[in-house]
Amino acid sequence: MAETVLTNTGLDSFLDGAPERRDPVFVRAAEAVLGLLALRGADRGSGVPEPTPALVRQLLVEDLPTFVYAAPGELDVYPAVLGELAGRFDGELRERVAAVVHEAAPDFERAMTDPGNLTWHRWYASLLRACGADLADPDDVRSRLAALDGAPLPDGVHRADLMGRTALADVLLAEALTRAYVRDAEEPPAIGPLLTDHAVATGIGKVAAALQDRWTAAGLAEELAGAYARFAPGPDAFPHLVLADALLDEHLDHFGDAAVPVPPPPAIEAGPAERDADTLIAAVEELAEEEFEPYGGEAPHLLYVVYRRGCSADSVARKAAEYEDWSVDPDLEDLPVPVPAQAPDGYALPPLPELVRLLGTADLTEADRAGLEGAARDLATVLDRLAATGLVFRTGDAFGLTPRGAGVVRYLLGVRGVAAPDADEARGWAAPEVVAAAAGWPGCVATRVLADWLHARGDTAEAWSELLAALGSVHAGTSDAAAVRGLFHALDTAAAPPEALRGALRDPVIGAYAHQALRLRGEPSDLIQVGTSARALYVLDALPAKKGPLESRRTAFDEAAAAWPGGSAALVRAMAAADRHETERVLGPLGLTAP
Repeated sequence: MAETVLTNTGLDSFLDGAPERRDPVFVRAAEAVLGLLALRGADRGSGVPEPTPALVRQLLVEDLPTFVYAAPGELDVYPAVLGELAGRFDGELRERVAAVVHEAAPDFERAMTDPGNLTWHRWYASLLRACGADLADPDDVRSRLAALDGAPLPDGVHRADLMGRTALADVLLAEALTRAYVRDAEEPPAIGPLLTDHAVATGIGKVAAALQDRWTAAGLAEELAGAYARFAPGPDAFPHLVLADALLDEHLDHFGDAAVPVPPPPAIEAGPAERDADTLIAAVEELAEEEFEPYGGEAPHLLYVVYRRGCSADSVARKAAEYEDWSVDPDLEDLPVPVPAQAPDGYALPPLPELVRLLGTADLTEADRAGLEGAARDLATVLDRLAATGLVFRTGDAFGLTPRGAGVVRYLLGVRGVAAPDADEARGWAAPEVVAAAAGWPGCVATRVLADWLHARGDTAEAWSELLAALGSVHAGTSDAAAVRGLFHALDTAAAPPEALRGALRDPVIGAYAHQALRLRGEPSDLIQVGTSARALYVLDALPAKKGPLESRRTAFDEAAAAWPGGSAALVRAMAAADRHETERVLGPLGLTAP
């Protein structure tokens, strides 16, 4: 029992009095609430832990969802216990605690029911409860646990997720117990210590297990550490998490935030994800050996960048050129590479004309090509080792992930919290969500995903109008606004319902884009409906900003300014008012300053 481990929490005196406090659910909740508050350092001078607002919020949104299992119908008991406890103190504290409980109630319920917060102990306690087990009876828990062999996991949750959350919970509980013991040893409380010397002498791990049993299911910790350890595997069962960490690092280097989604692959083949991931990490670790230098250590990067391309094939030669610091046209970096139906097993660098097409560098010579051949062969050797897993392919100069490999990389990203939707999930997003995500993806991938999104809604005028409106509103006023507008070029506007395009003419951001699309289709469009800001943005975005000499950009600007009412000064003002970030980026190098 937890009360024999955490002493002097005031539980007995708290439960004295009203008969309803003998309800088993209330008693169980009271043990957890008082015990956790005491562990976190609540003042016990009055005989019970004092529930300060800060500790109450931590209890509700962090500690209970980490350590305690409670059935959905029992969640309201925990705030009720806090209310009873606060009632033992002065009125001001009672009111402050009540306010925190009310404010945190939605977060508490969400955290307690979020599958992402499950540990092995909390998950098995919920399964045992669902099959009618008495969670206070270790014999019943043991017999019911035996019948759960092969029990399914919650939707969208992997074994690695539960393992990771359990490992974190173990560390947090051990730290809390250690701090509580040290705190009482340094300043012995008048009410007595929370942990006895005898309890600590048995080991912090045993104390933690006893608490886990009381807060989830009696005897469960011992069973999951012993006879049923296969039900709750630890870190040693997941060697592939090293690769998951490397992929997370790649994602953070590229996007800076795990919540920013990578694009969905067009096809995913379901397989034994954990087993395939173990196979993949074995290959990755082998490639890190000296014989595979200089590119063996790049395996996680290669896996990630192909997935980030929407799993479209890449070129060995183009990737080798990037590693060798060759100049590659930015507009070509993410273009898909055709995969030949068949090719010789050995690698051969593409001929010079094809190499020029892949890199966008017109002045390459045969000597340059010869200089790249060694690097490309070394990279092909690395890719062939990965391809031996069946999760990667290399056919001629093209390489990429197989559908099963795409599923494995998606699994590895997911277990480290990276947003990695599949195609169905992306189709289900609202227009602003899909636009915000697609703005950071390669153009060819954005084209596919946005087309899928529209097709899923029947390519109706309503769906087109929603998407066009999002292009004019998502990330407005930020440095990403231009990338969002650029998605207009990813749309097949030739197939768009004309009423959707005409409805966008008055949009202050993409109105001129819609006007131009109608003109190209040979359909009538009233330019008068297009506002000044939309026209200025269309001119701004058309300026050669990414590459080429500044003279060409200045010439293009001067030509546009000559036709703009009020000339260059008026055009710069209109551009800056519509998108100051892009105006400064494009016009600043020309010496043109936004007002």
